[in-house]
Amino acid sequence: MARTELRFAGFGGQGILLAGYIVGKAASIYDKKNATFTQSYGPESRGGACAAGVIVSDTAVHYPHPVKPTVLVLMSQEACVKFEPQMPDNGVMLIDQDLVKPQRTNKTVKTYVIPSTRMAENLGKKIVANIVMLGFFAGVTNIVTHDSMREAIATTVPPAMKELNVNAFEQGYEYGAKAQPLP
Repeated sequence: MARTELRFAGFGGQGILLAGYIVGKAASIYDKKNATFTQSYGPESRGGACAAGVIVSDTAVHYPHPVKPTVLVLMSQEACVKFEPQMPDNGVMLIDQDLVKPQRTNKTVKTYVIPSTRMAENLGKKIVANIVMLGFFAGVTNIVTHDSMREAIATTVPPAMKELNVNAFEQGYEYGAKAQPLP
């Protein structure tokens, strides 16, 4: 892996920006790679569109914004409509299957699905759906290691929420390690 551009997208309140931050932290601090993290969001504090861009590279990153992300993580239909058409051939798309219905116009894009929000609800806190998705992301892509992602989560979330978040990550990771792309 020389350089991988990622985009996480959804709406405010889902922890999209936190997810991007955690991936950048896992890659740079714990996997000792180069990483950048950028964010964009609407003026609304909750419910507006938001996206996080992350670049993970073995070499220096000279421009911090992803130009053509090859990995797209979607947690809202609005984000899917906006970003799916920009996916390059042979890209990877991860979606929350209960919130996103992909158009799948580019059949070369490998699409993986997980019920991350439902899994989070089963854990007792819908708010950890982003962490379930991070586990899924790590299990499917191997862009960051399991251990670095787990450590980044454990050192980022509030101490009182650490156990729940690590459990959410592990469930998502197990799901991702077995996942197959949609036909």
